[in-house]
Amino acid sequence: MEREAEAGGIAADRLRSIIERIERLEEEKEALSSDIKDIMSEAKSAGFDVKVIRQVLRIRKQEPAEVEEQEALLDLYRRALGM
Repeated sequence: MEREAEAGGIAADRLRSIIERIERLEEEKEALSSDIKDIMSEAKSAGFDVKVIRQVLRIRKQEPAEVEEQEALLDLYRRALGM
């Protein structure tokens, strides 16, 4: 019985449990991606620029000091290019 559960040194029940958990999370991830896509469509139909919304989301994930540094560099580069 124990030999069945452990084939080639692998605990089959443990492996199956891990695989099934990952599969459930992948399904949840797909559902969340679909929900995000729906919200972006809603934003677009309300007149918002989805590209800019994505930038705002990316910025909000960063630390304030990092955002400030990037904005300062962007400003410096723009001035150097006469923009």
